[in-house]
Amino acid sequence: MPESKLHGSGGYIIADLTEEQTKKADLGVGKLFLAPIGKLEIQKMSKHYCKICETEFSNPPKIHLEENTNEQVAENLILVERGQYTCQQCSSIIGEYRVFKKQDESSDIGQAKSSQ
Repeated sequence: MPESKLHGSGGYIIADLTEEQTKKADLGVGKLFLAPIGKLEIQKMSKHYCKICETEFSNPPKIHLEENTNEQVAENLILVERGQYTCQQCSSIIGEYRVFKKQDESSDIGQAKSSQ
């Protein structure tokens, strides 16, 4: 797959994405975004751009684990990890990620059901 530019609030990351990740990152506005993907593997990222440094770096950003949690955020949905992609040079935040998991993978939470 070709490398993709993933936008975050503090810059962007260039990374190799799977087809599934590309679909998640596409919010229908002509750009791909970091947040919907979750955590990217460091080996999949090749470059990053920092708005503070106003520079594109030819290496991946740092990954900063903000919090390792098991917080229930909705019925059957657990926030497992919260973190940030940060600039290698100035440590400003390029973007954030969240890792979720379903408590019960076989559950039908999110399925539309008739109330009758």
